[in-house]
Amino acid sequence: MNLQISKVEVMPEHKLCVRFGNGQSKLFDLGPYLNKGVFKELRNESYLKKVRIISGGIEWPHEQDLSADTLYYRGIPLRKPNGALRRRAAG
Repeated sequence: MNLQISKVEVMPEHKLCVRFGNGQSKLFDLGPYLNKGVFKELRNESYLKKVRIISGGIEWPHEQDLSADTLYYRGIPLRKPNGALRRRAAG
């Protein structure tokens, strides 16, 4: 699947809300990455907010990056009831 990211937003607790070109949104938890190598810098919230969309994924100024595939397949699906993003209830 060729995924395109249309929007990325930093959320509380080192999470990202990522919207894809296919209309789906996912919540991605950076927590498991924050103690690993170059990703340690993402613990700094002001640095974390410098995220930008690049071809094929997202990146930060010091070249930390995540692919669209990683964000999509490891993210938690969100839906938009009444225009607000919410976590889908487990069922």
